[in-house]
Amino acid sequence: MPHTLPYTPELMHELNTLLRFDPETTQLGIKVHKDADPAVIAAAERLHGKGLISQADGGYLTRHGREAAEHAQAALALLRT
Repeated sequence: MPHTLPYTPELMHELNTLLRFDPETTQLGIKVHKDADPAVIAAAERLHGKGLISQADGGYLTRHGREAAEHAQAALALLRT
């Protein structure tokens, strides 16, 4: 039985987008510009659809988005050590 990898390119773009936020503050957001990589634009739109960021083009982390960003940063820190 073939094993599928759980981290698709789309999920990786979403994780990388979450890592651009600072989960320590609610005052800083991000803006995904119209001329950004289409994969990044699509990732932001998916994160917004999932309720993790406030706008389809970035904005701010929601409460669940902050939690997801914290977990993403923790996983990255563990993997880098």
